[in-house]
Amino acid sequence: MPEYLIGAGGWAYFKIPGLHPLVAYSKAFNFVEVNSTFYQIPPLKDVERWRSIVPQDFQFTVRAHRSLTHTLNLEPTPEVFETFEVMKQICHLLNADILHLQIPPSLSTPPALSGKLHDFLGSVNLEELRLALEIRGVSASKLPVELVNVMQDHDVVHCVDLSKGEMPAYDSNVLYSRLFGKGYHNVYQPTDGELKEIDEKALSKSFQKMVLSFHFGKMYKDAARLKIYKQTGRFPKITKSEGLASLEEILKEDAEFPSSKQELISDQGWKLFDVTEDNRVRAKEYLQRLPERTYNSVNDVMDALHSAME
Repeated sequence: MPEYLIGAGGWAYFKIPGLHPLVAYSKAFNFVEVNSTFYQIPPLKDVERWRSIVPQDFQFTVRAHRSLTHTLNLEPTPEVFETFEVMKQICHLLNADILHLQIPPSLSTPPALSGKLHDFLGSVNLEELRLALEIRGVSASKLPVELVNVMQDHDVVHCVDLSKGEMPAYDSNVLYSRLFGKGYHNVYQPTDGELKEIDEKALSKSFQKMVLSFHFGKMYKDAARLKIYKQTGRFPKITKSEGLASLEEILKEDAEFPSSKQELISDQGWKLFDVTEDNRVRAKEYLQRLPERTYNSVNDVMDALHSAME
C-alpha cells in the first residue's frame, strides 16, 4: 500500500501542558517536516533527542539550511559541500529519507538553475536520500526541459503546492507538497471542499509515497481535519459551537479592538466557522453583513450581527 503522510511544518506551536511539543505533536501525527533547519542548523545532540522521544514509526523530513540556496547559490565551494553533509547527517540521525531544498526566485532563472543544479548534484553523494526541490517563482508548466531533465536524471522530487492547484512537472514515485493556500503567504484556511480536492490530487497518480506538509495559518487543525476525513469519511467540526456562537469562538481567539468592519474582514475573514455540524463557511461571509462602523469588542460585533440577521 502507498504511504500517505499528513503533518505540518514543525511542532514548536503544538503545546500541551507538561509535554515536550514534539512528544505532544507525535501523539496526533506520525509525520513532521522539520522547518527550523531552514533557518538554523541545530546541534546534533538536539537532533538525536528529537528522534529518541517519538515513536519508532514516526517519520521526519528535513528542510535544507537556506545558506545553500539563498546565500551560497549552490556554488561548488567547500562551505556548500560541508553544509550539505551536515544536512545529510541530520537526515541520517532522524531516519529521514527526504531533504527539502527551496530555490528562491533570485536563483530560479531557468538557464542558470539548470547548470548550477547539474553541477551540484553531480558533486554530492545522496546515497539513499531523496531531494525534494521547491522552485519559487516558476510554475510547473514553465520549467524548461533542461531543468526537468536534470531533476529526473537525479531522481529529484518536484515539490509543489496542491492547495494552489499545482502538480509536479513530471511523474515520480513520490509526491511532496507544502500547503500554503490561496491567501497572503499562509493566511488561509481551506474549506472541506478544498481539502477534498487536495486529497483527490494526491491520489490522482500512482505515487508510492505521498507527503503533505501543512503550513496554513491553522496548520495543525487543518492537517487534523484531513487526517480525520481520511479515517472516517467526514470532516470534523472546527469549533465547539454552531452558527453565530461558532463565529464568536473564532473571533475571541485573537480579534483586536477597536476595529472597523473592513479591518475585521481583513484580519478575521479568512477563518472558517461551523454554521452547522456539516457546513463550514468563511467568517467573511457573515462579517460582510455588519454595518459600516467601528466595533469595540466581540460582544459588540455579535450584537450587530444578531440585529443584521433578524
